[in-house]
Amino acid sequence: MGPLSLPADGSVYIDSQVVIYEVEDRQPFRRLFDPLWQRMASGELVALTSELTWLEVMVHPLRRGDQALEAAFRNALTRSGLRVKPITLAVLSEAARLRALRPSLRTPDAIHVATALVTGCTMFLTNDQRIRDIPGLPVSYLSL
Repeated sequence: MGPLSLPADGSVYIDSQVVIYEVEDRQPFRRLFDPLWQRMASGELVALTSELTWLEVMVHPLRRGDQALEAAFRNALTRSGLRVKPITLAVLSEAARLRALRPSLRTPDAIHVATALVTGCTMFLTNDQRIRDIPGLPVSYLSL
């Protein structure tokens, strides 16, 4: 696995798995993100995610009653350099268009992709191999 190649400028959309790997220290992927978090903290790079990420990452700690893990996710989602974007009508409209074009794209994935497109992200960082061939969206997959 090579180092994560981040864009020189623009914004990076981070999918829910990226947040999960970071907070739960899931190796080997976790160590890939150090440059991302460092560039975010220094203000060199802006990362975006959707409010949907908040929902997706909170289910597990809430189900288990794990308050420490819940707090860790809250901290990760409110860290410097990360902007949690709302699920707006523009996002939902784009997600519907994407689902109409690609019926195999699930609704949550369509919302993530639509958020990245509507906000003009220059990179979509994910480990979800189902997110493929999205016109106008460079997708970077984590791989071993």
